[in-house]
Parts: sequence; C-alpha cells; structure tokens
Amino acid sequence: MKGQAKSGFLKRRLESIVRLWGGMADDEYDRETAKLRPYLPPEDRPALLEKMRQCLDPGGGEILARAQAAALGHTYMALNSEGRAQFLRILAREFDIRHADVTEALERWSNADSPESRRHARLAVKRAIESPRSRILTRFNALPQGVKFLVDMRSDLLPLISDDADLASLDDDIRDLLTTWFDVDFLELRRISWDTATGALLEKFMAYEAVHPVESWEDLKDRLDYDRRYFAFFHPRMRDEPLIFLEVALVRNLAASIQDLLDPNAPTTEPDNADTAIFYSISNAQRGLVGVSFGGFLIKRVVDALATEFPKLKTYATLSPLPGYIPWLREVWAKDGGIGASEIPDVQLFQPSEQKRIARLDVEQDPREWLLSVVTDNTWLDHPDLENAVRPILLRLAAEYLVRERREDGGALDPVANFHLSNGASLHRLNWAGDISEKGLEQSAGIMANYLYDDRKIEENHEAYRSRGTVASSVSVRTLLKD
Repeated sequence: MKGQAKSGFLKRRLESIVRLWGGMADDEYDRETAKLRPYLPPEDRPALLEKMRQCLDPGGGEILARAQAAALGHTYMALNSEGRAQFLRILAREFDIRHADVTEALERWSNADSPESRRHARLAVKRAIESPRSRILTRFNALPQGVKFLVDMRSDLLPLISDDADLASLDDDIRDLLTTWFDVDFLELRRISWDTATGALLEKFMAYEAVHPVESWEDLKDRLDYDRRYFAFFHPRMRDEPLIFLEVALVRNLAASIQDLLDPNAPTTEPDNADTAIFYSISNAQRGLVGVSFGGFLIKRVVDALATEFPKLKTYATLSPLPGYIPWLREVWAKDGGIGASEIPDVQLFQPSEQKRIARLDVEQDPREWLLSVVTDNTWLDHPDLENAVRPILLRLAAEYLVRERREDGGALDPVANFHLSNGASLHRLNWAGDISEKGLEQSAGIMANYLYDDRKIEENHEAYRSRGTVASSVSVRTLLKD
C-alpha cells in the first residue's frame, strides 16, 4: 500500500508541474527541446547545450528568461533516468567555474591600489567564483513549484555523485542554494491531525514514513489519535509538501518497545496526565534535502509547543533504532580475530561471565560463529536460555557501538545516534527487544535506544560532543561499558 500511495501522488505532482510549465514555456524554445529523445543520445546533446546557454543569457528580459527556464525544466522532466543523468553531466561540466576567470579576477584584486579599484575587483572575484550553472538553477526558483523541482532534481543527482567529481561539484552548488532557501526562519511548523489534514497530505505521510512503515489508513489514524501528536515543517514555496515530520506519543514513563507503543489495543493515556513525550519517528520527506539540516530545530520547536500545551510533561525522550548496529557487528566479525581487531581499545567479544553462560549451553561451535548464527536466525526469540546468554553480550556491544565507534569526522558511527547527540541529547537507556519486527531484528537485534532531551543540559551536551566527541550517557549505559 505504501508503494502505491507514493507512486500515485508522485505521478500526479509531476503531471501538475508539466502542465504548469508547459503553458509558461516559450513556444519556439519548447518545440525545439521537445525534439530531444528521452534517453538523450549524443547527437541530441549539442541542441540541449545550446538551450542551456540561451537560458543562461536569454537577452530578452525577465519574461523570456522565465519562459526558457520553464521549457528547460519541462525538457528535464520529459527525459528518462538515462537522459536526466546526461542532462546533469552537461550542466555540471559545461557550466562550471572557469579557472582562467578566477585567476584573472584574483590578480586584479591583488593589483588593486585604491578603495574604488578594490571594490570593482571584489565584484569581479565574486562573479568569477559563481558558477554559471548556479545562475541557471536560480532561474527555476522564480517559477511556480520551482523550488520543489530543484529538490527533486537533487534527489536524481545524489545517486550519481559518488564516482564523479563534476557531479559532486554540481551537488555542492544545488545544496548551497537549498540551504539558503530553506533557512529555518522560513519554515512553518504545523500540527497534523486526522480531522484537519487533507487526504492527499495524509497519503504523503504514509509514503514518506521511513522509520516505522504505516501499514494501513487505520494505522495512520491511530498515530494521529488524541494521545499522539504529529508535527511537520513546511516551506512557503512548498506548502503542500512536508519537509520533515516528527511523531510523538504522550505516555507515562519511558517507552521501551515500539510494538507496545504502536499497539492499537494498548491502553491510552489521557494527554493531560502524561509526564513523558516520546519521539518515536522522525523522517525526512524530501530526499533532495539530505544535508540541509533542520531536524534538530524541529525537535526544539516541538518541545516548546508540547510544553505550552501540556505543562505536566517532565521528560522528552526518543525511542530510536540503531540502524547500523548489526552491519557494524558483521564487519567486525569479518576481521581476523573478531572484535579484538576493531579499532576500539580494550573491547572483547566475550567477557568471562558471558563465556560461562555460553559454556552452560554446551555450544559445540566456535563461540563467535555461534553468536553470529543466533543473531542471524533470531533463535533467541523462542529460547529463554539463549536469550539470557546473548542479551548481556549484545547490549554491551551496542553500548560500545553507540558510544565509542566513530566516523572519519569524529561523529558517532550510528547516524541516529549522531543526529541526537549533535542536538544535545544524552544516551539514556538501551532497550532489549525494543523492536522485534523483521526490520528491527535485522538492523539491531531488536535493541532500541532512549535519547533524553533535558533542556538544562542540552547546550552542555552539544558543546561536549561537538568539541571533544564526548557522548553524554546515563549510569545504566556506562555500566554496560565496564569490564
């Protein structure tokens, strides 16, 4: 159902933009670009290149510039995936910054000997370091739904940039434009409810939910019930398109299981009696806005809104997945010597007490291989003895993974951990069997984490994490890390 909902509204949105821009486009310009074949073979590319140059320098005023930008965008949407990739490569390679222009401008700056000449030299440098393609991209911003068009264009671009420096440079330009246009001060926070949201908007939430898929309309209605809150950011140029959304459950005490939290038959809490707000899902709705950060700001705005509506709330925390935990364990196991080959100092796959538990099970396999098979097959779900043996091992290693494993830039290896820790949260608790769905078992052996947002410590935690890499954690987490 989720796939059908997503494909349906994406198709309708594309058709809407095509109709809108097709009506705006310059007739002669659009007729020429319409001749281009969807896969954009080599013999069609010179014509496209010329149309891009005309869009850059229309020479006929703003009306013609808008018409040609609309026609160029119309052309892009008519291409298939192969044609779009070629379109983006032409835009990246033919309209980049010219090294000679930058060198000349910098030389002029260096030789300027008066305030007036320095002012003109400064303008020359500024023009030289702005790529021509940025001016083409900016023209789309003036069109109806042009911002959304650029967001979707970047979504097409992202899978192509890993082995292409020119396309990566184009992505830098688009991301810089979007970062400016999506400044948090421009964003509108809306609470979404079953009674006030349109069917089309609800359909988008179902399609965009990335953490815990919405199984049905009834499931979505439960997530919008009176003891829940659904918040989303919108941009004034994309009023019907959520950018990012946050799902909240109002409960008493910390939640430890996502299945319990989403169980439609579970007892509900009167919102006015709730003492805890659980953020159980945060999803980016626009892939083209990856790297344009406003998720942390969303959480802060939601906390303020909830505190105003429910003064009795004392605790703001997440119930979060560990999406990279099992993949990390598999990489570690693949190294000679198991966990000992990790770059983390003083980490052991098994501690003495854990080895004793395993010995009592009469395990015939190598303990490392045995643990991997138990995690892979999830046999512990139906065998209490196995569960008692693997639980302390996997919880301890999960703590190691979240607290000590690092990316090249120094942030936590786990993307969810890095997000919350960067925003000033602390790692408060690890929950065994927190998500026993197929996805939860596959990515984290069912373990989930509570990250705590304590407004008295957010700034301190944020600064410690950003400047020193220090992960704020509770006594229970630190106890797991002890030998």
